[in-house]
Amino acid sequence: MLKTGFKYILLCIVKRVLKLSSMAKLLHLSIFFLAALVLQCHCAEDDRKSHVVYMGDRPKDAASVASTHHNMLAEVLGSSSEARESLIYSYGKSFNGFVAKLSDKEVARIKEMEGVVSVFPNAQLQVHTTRSWDFMGLPESHPRLSAEGDVIVGLLDTGVWPENPSFSDEGFDPPPAKWKGICQGANNFTCNKKVIGARFYDLENIFDPRYDIKSPRDTLGHGSHTASTAAGIATNASYFGLAGGVARGGVPSARIAVYKVCWASGCTSADILAAFEDAIADGVDLLSVSLGSDFPAPYHEDVIAIGTFHAMKNGILTSCSAGNSGPNRRQVSNYAPWALTVAASTIDRIFSTKVVLGNGQIFLGNSLNIFDLHGKTFPLIYSGDSANYTAGADPELAAWCFPGTLAPLITKGGVVMCDIPNALALVQGSAGVIMPVSIDESIPFPFPLSLISPEDYSQLLDYMRSTRTPTATILMTEPVKDVMAPTVVSFSSRGPSPITPDILKPDLTAPGLNILAAWSPLGGASISPWDDRTVDYFVISGTSMSCPHVTGVAAFVKAAHPSWSPAAIKSALMTTATTMDSRKNADAEFAYGSGQIDPLKALNPGLIYNASEADYVNFLCKEGYNTTLVRIISGDNSTCPSNELGKAWDLNYPTFALSLLDGETVIATFPRTVTNVGTPNSTYYARVSMPSQFTVTVQPSVLSFSRVGEEKTFTVKITGAPIVNTPIVSGSLEWTNGEYVVRSPIAVFNNMPSIFSSIDEQPQSKPKFKGPWEGSTSTIYHKKGTFKSMQRTDRTDGFGGLVSNSRLGYHKH
Repeated sequence: MLKTGFKYILLCIVKRVLKLSSMAKLLHLSIFFLAALVLQCHCAEDDRKSHVVYMGDRPKDAASVASTHHNMLAEVLGSSSEARESLIYSYGKSFNGFVAKLSDKEVARIKEMEGVVSVFPNAQLQVHTTRSWDFMGLPESHPRLSAEGDVIVGLLDTGVWPENPSFSDEGFDPPPAKWKGICQGANNFTCNKKVIGARFYDLENIFDPRYDIKSPRDTLGHGSHTASTAAGIATNASYFGLAGGVARGGVPSARIAVYKVCWASGCTSADILAAFEDAIADGVDLLSVSLGSDFPAPYHEDVIAIGTFHAMKNGILTSCSAGNSGPNRRQVSNYAPWALTVAASTIDRIFSTKVVLGNGQIFLGNSLNIFDLHGKTFPLIYSGDSANYTAGADPELAAWCFPGTLAPLITKGGVVMCDIPNALALVQGSAGVIMPVSIDESIPFPFPLSLISPEDYSQLLDYMRSTRTPTATILMTEPVKDVMAPTVVSFSSRGPSPITPDILKPDLTAPGLNILAAWSPLGGASISPWDDRTVDYFVISGTSMSCPHVTGVAAFVKAAHPSWSPAAIKSALMTTATTMDSRKNADAEFAYGSGQIDPLKALNPGLIYNASEADYVNFLCKEGYNTTLVRIISGDNSTCPSNELGKAWDLNYPTFALSLLDGETVIATFPRTVTNVGTPNSTYYARVSMPSQFTVTVQPSVLSFSRVGEEKTFTVKITGAPIVNTPIVSGSLEWTNGEYVVRSPIAVFNNMPSIFSSIDEQPQSKPKFKGPWEGSTSTIYHKKGTFKSMQRTDRTDGFGGLVSNSRLGYHKH
């Protein structure tokens, strides 16, 4: 019987959740319901908690790092034995640092020690394609580059299911000689000539035998999905016959190296840094990271920013998901300028699940319904009229359709209307279910179901109340052409950057809605925890899905131009992106950055905006990092010209962003340098598009090149009257020679002061930060993460909601 206290808890939760977006309701109600069922008391934890101590670049004497870390701990803790007990892990292959259990006082002492850049909690993050590659203009028939087989794509994720057809190594040669990694085989996991390397990490022992396998094997599906999207081989695939076709990655011949950092309960900072370190040393060419933080943090306390910086330093471009916290502004994740930040957009295919009433009226719904009711109509039943009074439920609870709240004899054989969308709906004996929610993504359930708009749901209620014998049926899902594509999906996180708004983020967008790709048979076939079916391919949505699309294109470009720097590849992807229509995307560049990625154009961009480690170090200086600190981070003799804070305008970035306070005068100068990678003898002319309220001057406006590799410098000056309460004004600069068009967006906008004022004035060696987010959590980015986490009925973590301050997770909604 439902207790009064439990009912009160649920009612309070719903009142709070109803303030959220429709998709957030769908996710959070499911999470909170499970959590409320298992409310427990927890014993007090030890005062010492796991922390990451970041100490910058790889030390010259890497052999002594573990000893150094031990000595530091011994000095703080007072004994060698306590140091050994405290130390969890030492980094030293690719950068310097360690993980240890520390109290707040011990953290404060270590922060003051020489060589320490930052100390932050070992937070937990959550993990934020039959049609997508054709839609982007890279058909299967396009000739492949022979060098693709030498490209190694590394993925930090939930592992991989190596037996999936997308990872077959038939016809592959042995791994490239440059590969230095290992296959950490365990529990019957093996690599092959396609998946050439695999490791798993669990420094905090968050492994749960109920849901996880202690090996690189993927039990959740997320890692297999992202790996096959980036570099899976071509294979016939569908979801129970739906979305059928040839599923493939962007570089089917490339090799895959997986680094399993995420488990059913999330991904820890320490594991993520360990994976970055190994991936760099193993010799990967690119990295794909579909996870990140839900809260902003300064670069030297952001585990993804740290890992991607050292990857960049070693010639590795990292693609990162932008997060699924849209459509509100300033929610973008993974905003470091040396990382490639990817938003999610639609392809020209959507799924429609129609609801047909007994009077012939048709409502267009959304789901992945593979169940055929053969057009038969059934009684239309309102859940609120079906309360299971015997079990202690009432109409208010019954309207949610949670298990046990409905009377089976009433709902049997009917199409049930549930007021609250949730993943736990279990209407036993019913013919189908209808829920009210307006979302972009199509969600699978293990029974006939359609998600319709709240407005249409109200019409259904009116029909039911006004008809003596109301009936309805739910049709099978069918694919429909989306003539509005591409548009940025609502859940995709928007800019501007919460830390450095003068760096336009996200960088670009790629398909992330309803993507079919490889899956783990242990990951489940729908969002329901009671679904025992298995599938090899699954349809999910999120920036976790768009990120590996860009990784695949980056690998495509890397195969054609193996000597290009990470910044050069990034520039090629951004300056050749397809321009998006701001009339369909109100947030404009804050939604899509430079536009939708174009794989074939990215191969030959004409000009590139290159940047080196020194450029990013100079950027950090402008952010307030002093000479002492940047030398520790970079591992060289870098020098900051002054200790004064500055704008990011002089970073050689392929976009132009001008962040202004209300009423601030519009005046800014952006110096840039472009490198010719196109025709040896060519002349480019500047073409500016900008609303008349601003004046944009390009000097010089003509650039003449005589050879490939030649560099030319120019400035862009933006002036205008002060603006107030202006969300964004969009423009662009194009350099064209008749053969190539090199486009950079311009964004001018009003913005709040940055959350962090970078670094306060402090002694040369010890930076301090402003803001309440120190040590905040991170979160894997796919939209079904929350549902997939509840694969068993006793799951309570809600994989993808708000996470504790001890772990990180996937990018999902």
